[in-house]
Amino acid sequence: MPKEPEIVGLPGQVWGLAAADRDGPIYLTSYAGRSPSTRNLYTTVLTAVDLNGAMLWQHTFAGHPFPPRADADGTVWVTHHNSASPPVFTLTSVGAEGSVLHEVTPQQEPGEYLGAVVRMPDGFCVLWLPTAPRQRLPPGRTARLARHSDTGSTMWSTPLPLETVSFSGVIEAGVATGWHVQPKKEWRPSTLQADHWQPLLVAGDRILAGISDGGSGIGRCTILDTETGNIISTIEPGPYHHKAIAGPGRFLVGTQGYGALASTLYGPDGQPTHTWPSHGQMLIDQPGTIRGPESENRLPSRSQFRVLNPDGSMRDGPPLSGYYTSYPALDANGTAVFWRDGKLLAVDANLHQHELFRRTDDDRTVMSRTLLLQDATIAFALDNELLIFHDTGLAPLAAGPWPCADGSIHGNPAIPTVAPPTI
Repeated sequence: MPKEPEIVGLPGQVWGLAAADRDGPIYLTSYAGRSPSTRNLYTTVLTAVDLNGAMLWQHTFAGHPFPPRADADGTVWVTHHNSASPPVFTLTSVGAEGSVLHEVTPQQEPGEYLGAVVRMPDGFCVLWLPTAPRQRLPPGRTARLARHSDTGSTMWSTPLPLETVSFSGVIEAGVATGWHVQPKKEWRPSTLQADHWQPLLVAGDRILAGISDGGSGIGRCTILDTETGNIISTIEPGPYHHKAIAGPGRFLVGTQGYGALASTLYGPDGQPTHTWPSHGQMLIDQPGTIRGPESENRLPSRSQFRVLNPDGSMRDGPPLSGYYTSYPALDANGTAVFWRDGKLLAVDANLHQHELFRRTDDDRTVMSRTLLLQDATIAFALDNELLIFHDTGLAPLAAGPWPCADGSIHGNPAIPTVAPPTI
């Protein structure tokens, strides 16, 4: 059983974390403060912390925080923008020792806002939105996906239209319906956003990009060719939530809300191959086993830890209390570890649950993903604190395309065409 964790206070709520290597340092992006001031909400603090909880260095950048993306050499990339209106976005790399190394300003069109970014071997893949979040969508404008070189030049750019959306679970009632409840007719989004969960994934020669209506959360996922930007398929509108890379060219896409609760596997042709009646924060190992804690919009919880079998059936693991969960990490022995309902839990390959630590008075609901690092060290963030647990008894991080959120400790959701073993 691990002892009390090392706790590192951050300036404000943590937005994302990654690690340079299994030995650290851990990189975190956060708000600049706790109060909801303009300065705090639109200032990014990049912090490096070692595995013992010592703060190594900090840098401050203008702009709302984005998750950090780390390279294999330990360099970390942070996304930020200037105070211009509209802002100009820049990607800055910082070395593990804290020195600023390089800046890249990708080509953007007038009025655009960066919605998500993934580091590529020769540059970046960027999901561009036509306006800043919560700003009304200009007529004729839509999102686009672009691949940029290391100098910021555009290699290709593909529009991602979302002219109208609809979903059978969205209902309406009013004068036009005689005050009878019925499915809402298709509508035009007034605002546009990158999906809240995993908006941009690169699985070898395929990319998945998710954009949605800012008011309802109903959106579309588009699967594109990595080299050309050509659209392979566009998935019908739905309330898309957690997604994962299931291997080269393959994605697991979850839906939740408005009566939907499902996970669907898509192949390289962009077509569905299997669907399961469950959704959650799924992990995928080298053999392709899919497992994770279920997430359902219901309290008290009916969720369980689930295994999604290749034939479309499911195996039920232990029931899970609560709702908010740190996206889990999977060790080489098939044990998943995560924080949920004030407890650090481990579910082993035989679906037996073990409680590693409990703090019953902790009701914080803003959580990061879970990192499994050197010597069975577990790290994750709750609100504005980083918690580091030592001696958890876990094996090293599993190999595979998705043993933790964003695919690896580097926090960059991209794998090559032939995926190497995960660190």
